[in-house]
Amino acid sequence: MEKTTLNYLWIKGEKVSTTETIDVVNPATGEVIDQVPNGGKKETKLAINAAYEALKPWKKLTPEKRESYLVKWADNLLENRDELAAILTEEQGKPLSESRGEIEGCATFIRWYAEEGKRVYGEVITGSKENQRISVIKQPVGVCGLITPWNFPGAMVARKTAPALAAGCTVVVKPASETPRIAIAIFEQLMKTGIPAGVANLVTGKASVIGETLFEDRRVKKISFTGSTEIGKQLMKRAADQVKRISLELGGNAPAIVFPDADLDLAAKAIVDNKFENCGQMCNGINVIYAHGEIKEKLTEKIVNLAKELKVGLGSDPGTDPIQIGPLVNEAALKNVEHLLQDAKEKGAKVETGGERTGDATGYFFQPTVLSIVTLDMKLTQEEIFGPVAPILSFQKEQEVVEFTENSPYGLAAYFFTRDVNRVYRMAEELDSGMIGVNGTSLSVPQAPFGGIKESGIGREGGFYGLEEFLELKYISLSLENDEGGY
Repeated sequence: MEKTTLNYLWIKGEKVSTTETIDVVNPATGEVIDQVPNGGKKETKLAINAAYEALKPWKKLTPEKRESYLVKWADNLLENRDELAAILTEEQGKPLSESRGEIEGCATFIRWYAEEGKRVYGEVITGSKENQRISVIKQPVGVCGLITPWNFPGAMVARKTAPALAAGCTVVVKPASETPRIAIAIFEQLMKTGIPAGVANLVTGKASVIGETLFEDRRVKKISFTGSTEIGKQLMKRAADQVKRISLELGGNAPAIVFPDADLDLAAKAIVDNKFENCGQMCNGINVIYAHGEIKEKLTEKIVNLAKELKVGLGSDPGTDPIQIGPLVNEAALKNVEHLLQDAKEKGAKVETGGERTGDATGYFFQPTVLSIVTLDMKLTQEEIFGPVAPILSFQKEQEVVEFTENSPYGLAAYFFTRDVNRVYRMAEELDSGMIGVNGTSLSVPQAPFGGIKESGIGREGGFYGLEEFLELKYISLSLENDEGGY
């Protein structure tokens, strides 16, 4: 396939270049594959100007008209799925099968919000006086700054942009510097719909400069950010300067709890599928596995056997034996995994499989790793691993494992496996997380609210809840004139 060059910003419906650029590196080879603009304050201001100018006419369009652009966008993504998947794999590293699935997921979210935008309902409230009529309407927040991560760089552009546009907002998107090309390519498919200029804009460059410009401009009414808890806390403080609305989807420390009555084959497969997806680089990915003492050895054996079958390599490899795990995103991510693993081994953890770098020395590959004899004083049980390492701990009592998870400052996702319906309700209600998976580990669907509590963030993406994030309430009180001309 001919190499696709994606070295421009999208501002007011036009491609914009800059003199300064940022290298984009293929994590599987360490090679520079492209250079994208290093947009700064000037370019971000131009994007905000364009979004602000486009806001009034865009929000006045009927929901059906906005829907038509979104549906065309989704169609365009599916028509160009293979090309977009190749771009995504080249700059992010995930296998082509996962990249194709991510592009399809983009289209699913966009189509869902295209429909949901027609269901923004208000309310009529009984007045306190005979001549009073009270109504509540919902209106677009305004210009929104959307900051997306590198681990799902296609999906997150769609998950943030689609509800914002459906609600009648205009946007300035800032993709992660590690993976900007897929965002540029996805925006190109949006521009091909003929969407009015300025409704959707995209600026690549340094997060500190672009983010600060978005925060300091009062015309930007809302920021949506997905990334680390550390950065999220800084952004939350910055938003306070203008009491700017903000949504944060941050880090996690998701437990997977397996009780003795669980289907162990089901649990092992679901855990491995989740833990090693995207090389373990998922915010809602399993971080720690808690196995009941009665079944710990059996479950560990099943997880180890499945992990050994996973094939690691270049995600774009078209061979007949498909790659299931690509590289970590960069050297810093690889070193962090090695650091956490070394700490665990020094404190007594046993490596059941994996535990080392693999593949080409220039790529950031790491073997699928399973650890046993893990204790809570190890760093990888308290910190987000964000890599292909699965630590397994033991527990004896239900309340004991609940207390283990309650001590975490994070609360994004939690998973557990049991056949006991009584335990299902007890655990689902007690676990301190925004999302709970019971006998399964797949949570990201367009109709449900994705997000966490505690230091895992505020706000939700998905469902009508995700649309509400881009809407403001307005209360209207009307006093009717009586037939004598008074009130």
